[in-house]
Amino acid sequence: MSVAFVRHVGPWTIEDIEALPDNGNHTRYELLTPGVLTVSPAPGTRHQRASRALANLLETAAAQAGADVEILEAVNVVIPGGRLAVPDIVVVNGDYADTDPARYPATEVRAVVEIVSPSTHPQDRIIKPQLYAEAGIPVYWRLELERSPHLITSELRRGQYTHTLTAFAGSQTTISRPFPLTLDPAELVLRGR
Repeated sequence: MSVAFVRHVGPWTIEDIEALPDNGNHTRYELLTPGVLTVSPAPGTRHQRASRALANLLETAAAQAGADVEILEAVNVVIPGGRLAVPDIVVVNGDYADTDPARYPATEVRAVVEIVSPSTHPQDRIIKPQLYAEAGIPVYWRLELERSPHLITSELRRGQYTHTLTAFAGSQTTISRPFPLTLDPAELVLRGR
């Protein structure tokens, strides 16, 4: 494996991040604080398995609901104030996705999902929900994989996320937003799902 080093002087910008060479290992580059580069390693197998399974379920539910959206994994979402986040899964407006953008303004995002990894606990539990709420993204889901998988859903109310429900492993739970979806979080991490 080769490692590329990039020299950079001064605060980072979204354009600086977009100009970085693709290192081929799914490393995520974000600006969760303006000007400060945050680097996260590629997620592990269980995380990736859950992301793909949940994205597939969201895609099916969106189609059944007739929602004009696209479900994408690990895309750039621009947060006002020069910040950039890379959520694990996003639900974006379909018409905007058809333009094939390199990044999505938060105004085009209907929902975000973060899957908590050991290296991203503070970002996924504290920092990113605050950023997404400030940006006005209506729905935030957080999938916890440690111990027993569970999904925590929240909706934006008066500028903050309010917990709406927790789906626990071992039971089918129906979630209403961004569109109706029934799932068991335990099934998201099973191989071959």
